[in-house]
Amino acid sequence: MASTAVHPLDFAGRYFLGRGQYPARCAVRTPAGVIAPVVFSHHDVITINEIFCRLDYQLPADARTVVDIGSNIGISALYFLTRSAHVRCHLFEPDPRNVERLLENLACYRDRFELAKAAVADRAGRVRFGREPTGRYGGLENEFSDEIEVDCLHINDVLTGVLELDGRIDMLKIDTEGLENRTVLAISPHLLAQIGVLCFETREPVNPAPELFELRHATDTARLTNRLVSRRDRATTGA
Repeated sequence: MASTAVHPLDFAGRYFLGRGQYPARCAVRTPAGVIAPVVFSHHDVITINEIFCRLDYQLPADARTVVDIGSNIGISALYFLTRSAHVRCHLFEPDPRNVERLLENLACYRDRFELAKAAVADRAGRVRFGREPTGRYGGLENEFSDEIEVDCLHINDVLTGVLELDGRIDMLKIDTEGLENRTVLAISPHLLAQIGVLCFETREPVNPAPELFELRHATDTARLTNRLVSRRDRATTGA
């Protein structure tokens, strides 16, 4: 936090004590320089800490193609896009309020991401989406009083489409507030084999292909690293 936040005392006050007014800009240092996404609540500061300071979704150095499911207001996408000018992102976010905020935060990177205004899960069709005021905790099976109908895409259709376009998926990130394990387990084996790293939020991590993926779990984030893809990339780069 001290090395990443441009104003660490303000950041710490917001993060630990809930101080500050919102909306506000929260400046952080990145390999692309300082960026200052707009945050709309204390909960968005938590997200910045998880992603930029704690590195919950640490991106491999040679990554080029990222699939970000549950993009929220664009904080995770900002992290991915600022790692390298070569990174392109495929983003999926169903909440219209979050989409508006995401587009504001990612305005400078519009030529390097594609956005689908949809949920992604182990099913497809129109679904009920529960949401709450912060926009951080909404989900398909979350029982909030504010419910909307959204489009939902099947995870296999999403991955197939990205692979047809880009030929690779270096990082798949899933944060869908409760459906992560089911979504991961629904991925077809031939698609799983083409994913370099898979990060998803869960307290009970699953590994759909132990013979292929190394599993690590910390701070409620599971990280599956494809041994074959990592080996191939090291051979390609001469590492």
